[in-house]
Amino acid sequence: MVKERARILVVGGGYVGMYTALRLQRRLKRELDRDELEITVVTPDPYMTYQPFLPEAAAGAISPRHVVVPLRRVLDRCRILIGEATAVDHAERTATVTTLATDEEGTGGQRLSYDQLVLAPGSVSRTLPVPGLADHGIGFKTVEEAIGLRNHVIEQMDIASSTRDPAIRDAALTFVFVGGGFAGVEALGELEDMARYAARYYHNVQPEDMKWILVEASDRILPEVGEEMGRYTVTELRRRNIDVRLRTRLESCADRVAVLSDGARFPTRTVVWTAGVKPHPVLAASDLPRNDRGRLRCTPELSIDGTTHAWAAGDAAAVPDVTAGEPGRECAPNAQHAVRQAKVLADNIVHTLRGEPLERYEHAYAGSVASLGLHKGVAHVYGRKLKGYPAWFMHRAYHLSRVPTFNRKARVLAEWALAGLFKREIVSLGSLEHPRAEFELAAGGKPSHDPPHNPKGSS
Repeated sequence: MVKERARILVVGGGYVGMYTALRLQRRLKRELDRDELEITVVTPDPYMTYQPFLPEAAAGAISPRHVVVPLRRVLDRCRILIGEATAVDHAERTATVTTLATDEEGTGGQRLSYDQLVLAPGSVSRTLPVPGLADHGIGFKTVEEAIGLRNHVIEQMDIASSTRDPAIRDAALTFVFVGGGFAGVEALGELEDMARYAARYYHNVQPEDMKWILVEASDRILPEVGEEMGRYTVTELRRRNIDVRLRTRLESCADRVAVLSDGARFPTRTVVWTAGVKPHPVLAASDLPRNDRGRLRCTPELSIDGTTHAWAAGDAAAVPDVTAGEPGRECAPNAQHAVRQAKVLADNIVHTLRGEPLERYEHAYAGSVASLGLHKGVAHVYGRKLKGYPAWFMHRAYHLSRVPTFNRKARVLAEWALAGLFKREIVSLGSLEHPRAEFELAAGGKPSHDPPHNPKGSS
């Protein structure tokens, strides 16, 4: 099949990167055994994060270890290189990669040669030049950010419980979330649910003392579940005393004061930014064609338009939606499409190596589900609209079926079962983010993080 040793380079270890490499190592097992093929996966983290479970991890319903899938265990036939691809020169078939050892070596990034390229670095948070956002904003895209936010929320409740200053207490108990998509709404719903439960263990903090504010620039939230379910979500959140502000933007969060475009001002120590994503910077540092949004222009076969031996899918790719019946329509950059695109992409690489005709990616959007906290949710799947407990149950069932590996499925299911029998964990482990702080103080040194007056805290 393969005359010479073929080198396949996969940039990214997310949905597309992991599933593509996993399918390649299964379908090309004989070639790997005969050492006719090499698959290299370049990823900044040694694990794939199953992002739909981040809100539940933040709320303490799932252990953070069970939200991630270790790549070295799953991709045991691939070479895993922990690093970042900083540039791609497809004309020369090379990619520049910086690794954890780059600074130590002092030689700059290493250049990797390849025969087939899969460019799936995902996306990064899209921020705006909002004053104070870089200093005080909290993201919600990685498992580290999710657990850090959980620690932060509980820490604010501790501050409010111990202070005698009403201004500090009010700011500590005010939580502002910017962005009405899945990440923002689910994170807000789960954390508000957790904080309301945790308040029963504080003698002087009540659920009604906390202010939860959702800021969305458009006129609706959760557009993926449809207009009707979006309106229901707004009603449900407001019923829980969550302040939902549509057609509103965050103008500033400098000096720990959230200033909104409608004139409202909220002193707060918590601003969570989930207002969209943008393509990974490596796309701009390549010679591959991109569209006006910065995503790679792709064909229905998932090859990068106008090139050979280069493929893309997921958030980084603008893939034509051949099922839409409208010219120019593209597949939404979500996990549902990414997982299915990875299968077709891997198969087409195998077809290319074997000289076989390629397949087109065709998949109609099945729908969406969203959790709004324990036993609460919304869903719009195959035309059926669900809300409340049925939608929440469907959310859990769907994502349990999609989380990779039987190992993770069993662990998540076991945690859900135990959560139904025992009380929720509400402890903050903010000191995990600064493990050397205690020793630095004991040794007479100065803590290396900011602020210095709070060496064990998460904020």
